Amino acid sequence: MKITKVYTKTGDKGQTSLVGGVKVTKSCCRIEAYGTIDELNSHIGLLVSMLEDDCDIIMLERIQSCLFNVGTHLATDQNQTQLYSSAKLPGGEVERLEQIIDKMIEVLPESHGFVLPGGTIQASQAHVCRTVCRRAERCIIRLSEETVVSPEIIKYINRLSDLLFVFAKKLNFIAGSNEKLWQNYCE
Repeated sequence: MKITKVYTKTGDKGQTSLVGGVKVTKSCCRIEAYGTIDELNSHIGLLVSMLEDDCDIIMLERIQSCLFNVGTHLATDQNQTQLYSSAKLPGGEVERLEQIIDKMIEVLPESHGFVLPGGTIQASQAHVCRTVCRRAERCIIRLSEETVVSPEIIKYINRLSDLLFVFAKKLNFIAGSNEKLWQNYCE
């Protein structure tokens, strides 16, 4: 697909169009929700650029594609527009994330405290992805209190943040980087 024009000028007055053409203000919680998904996808793209393991790259690129489905879902006001198939997650994606998490946990040592974000650059970026994912989840929950959002979307984003946490641990473990644990200096 050739991009013929990037700017439309329709957003110059603070409005944008949802899937189906419905106009909304750029400050509405729906835009915040799918905008945060877009931000998460960009952070995952940065993480992918830091990795060398093909299996990890394939896993994250699949997640990036699924995040496009999530964004399309969130950009569709189902009270006015029917969901396109591209606004739905492929079947079994939540379970796929759970299986990946379980496989990673099998090889990781047991944690003995609260993990501070950090370690290698890659693990640190995975933690950034995790925190942006949690913010996206909060935005999606807020949106779901006002309008229809598929429970599968909420489950997927919740599970994705878990995966990103475990993935950060895995990246540190593989690199031989010891995780830093929270210390309660208030005692």
